[in-house]
Order: sequence, then structure tokens, then C-alpha cells
Amino acid sequence: MIQYIRENVKLPITKKRAISQWIKEIAAEYNKKIGDVSFIFCNDEKIIEVNKQYLEHDYFTDIITFDYSEKNTISGDLFISVDTVKSNSEEFGVTFEEEIYRIMIHGILHLCGQDDESEELRNEMTSKENKALEKMSMYLMKD
Repeated sequence: MIQYIRENVKLPITKKRAISQWIKEIAAEYNKKIGDVSFIFCNDEKIIEVNKQYLEHDYFTDIITFDYSEKNTISGDLFISVDTVKSNSEEFGVTFEEEIYRIMIHGILHLCGQDDESEELRNEMTSKENKALEKMSMYLMKD
């Protein structure tokens, strides 16, 4: 089950059914199925609080992924700062919608076992995000 939760922000997505189908397809490409996945959309204040409390990091970020996956079933809590996603979309010259989808699938790819700890792996991750984003448009048109 995929949940979309908001905490002190407006829910930044509207087509939950289409997004959920898209996420399930991307997970299936990595031989994974969806368990309990929660997207928690929040503000910068909350993301830094989570970052400090659980990761001992004192900085803003767009997403923090807590992975509870077991075997081939992905589960996790994905905290997404709507404030940072908005800043990033402006910085990268893309729409807010595109950036929010990129961050969401970035978290899902992490749950699927993809890593981005080196420059080479970051480039691979970006390529996988781009492929996933291309598929997203098909789901948005259906819904």
C-alpha cells in the first residue's frame, strides 16, 4: 500500500492512483513489489528536524528515506521537503511537478537497492530517474 501524507504543507500531488501505478511498475522492473510505502510531504523545518534526530545531520535536504524493506518487498517512509523541492526546481529550471516526481522515484529507487554514493552511481541513478520519468507521463495521461 502506498500512502500520501502531508504534514504542515498542501499535498503537492493530485493523481495518486496514477502515481501509485507508476511506482509499482518501476519497482517491478527491479523485481520488487510494494509493501507499505509512505510519502510524507513536509516543510524544511520538519526535514531538518528528522535529519538531526535520526541521521545527526544539520542541513536541509529534499528527501530522507527510511528503508524497512524485506527480501523482494519494498517498504519505507520517505520524507520529502516540499520547500527544498521547490527551490531545486527553480535552480534546475524544471517544473515543480517534474522535480517532485523525480524525488519520489529517487526514494523508490533507493528502496529497490539503487545507490548514489559515488559520482558514477549518481549518474546511473539520474539515468534511471529519467527513464522512470518518461514512463510517468503515460500514467498521467491515463488518469
